Parts: sequence; C-alpha cells; structure tokens
Amino acid sequence: MSFTLPDLPYAHDALQPFMSKETLEYHHDKHHQAYVTNGNNAIKGTEFEGKSLEEIVKGSHGKNPAVFNNAGQHYNHLHFWKWMKPNGGGSLPGALEKAVIDSFGSVEKFKEDFVAAGVGQFGSGWAWLEVKGGKLAVSKTPNGESPLVNGATPILGVDVWEHSYYIDYRNRRPDYLKAFLESLVNWEYVAELYDGAKA
Repeated sequence: MSFTLPDLPYAHDALQPFMSKETLEYHHDKHHQAYVTNGNNAIKGTEFEGKSLEEIVKGSHGKNPAVFNNAGQHYNHLHFWKWMKPNGGGSLPGALEKAVIDSFGSVEKFKEDFVAAGVGQFGSGWAWLEVKGGKLAVSKTPNGESPLVNGATPILGVDVWEHSYYIDYRNRRPDYLKAFLESLVNWEYVAELYDGAKA
C-alpha cells in the first residue's frame, strides 16, 4: 500500500487556543506530508510493498530504519489527528473510565502518569496509553516508535516532538501535555480503540 496524507478531521484553526493554526499547518501539512513522501520512496522495491501499515511498522522495526522511521510516524500521526477534537477533554466514556480506574486507581493518577511519561521522554518521542495483556498501562517511546513494536496496542498517544508544541508553548512541555489531556483529547475515539483492543 502507498501512504497518503489524510485531511485533518477539523479545520486548521479548530483546536485554538490549545493548538494553533500555525502549529497544525506545519505539523500536518509539512511534517506529516514528509513522512508520507519519504515513506513511499523508502518502501519502493522492498519486501514491504503491498503490505498493510501495521505490518510495515512491525516488520521494519530494527531492520530498515528508513522505512520504519517514516512508516512509524505515519501510523502515529494518522491516529494523533483523531485523538484530538475541538472542545475535547472532559469525562471518559463509562467502560473506558472503569478500565482506567481498575488499572491506575483513579483517572487523576492516570493523567499524572501520562504527563510524567511525556515530560520524562528525553528528546523526541511519544507518551502512550496502551493495552497489553488485557490491562491498561502508560509508556513512552523514542522518535517514531509506538507500543505496536512492543507487543501492545496504543489507544492514546501524544506527540512530544518539539514541532508538536514549540510554536504554542515554547519549552513548556508539561503545559502542552496538560492542555492536551484537559482540552483536546477525543475520548470517544480512545474508547473505540479500547473496545477494538479488547476484542
């Protein structure tokens, strides 16, 4: 399969003031487009031509950095745009909230752990809420890696590469992460992925 850049599921200015139009224009239109273009070029003539995106991400990890870096970031960003919505945040849907409380003790403890993972990721990378062995866990990964390559299913991720927040927050990564959780997350999409991961 060839990679294509999806349209954003909202207008470029729809996430303001928590994520600016300028950030989304650079992040989606330039950075994600580059992963698509470079990924398509890297896959040409390799064993990964014609495979699904998840197969490419898992199969190229540790074997073909050019393919993996771009395919991994394409996979992460396809979800990242859907993990946000205008007027996001708020309360978690019932079954997801119960699972979060079962795994972390409270929704607040999950949020603390998630922010700590994002703040603690040195350099570029991601913080995650993942399903592994039927349980929810928070993790972090460098660069374009995701829980997919560690035998888990990501159901929420936040991009902590500087291009994701520097225009709006400068070096205040903790403020960006808190704004993401409180005002941007599309919990319905997270719940949908959680249901799929349990099945």
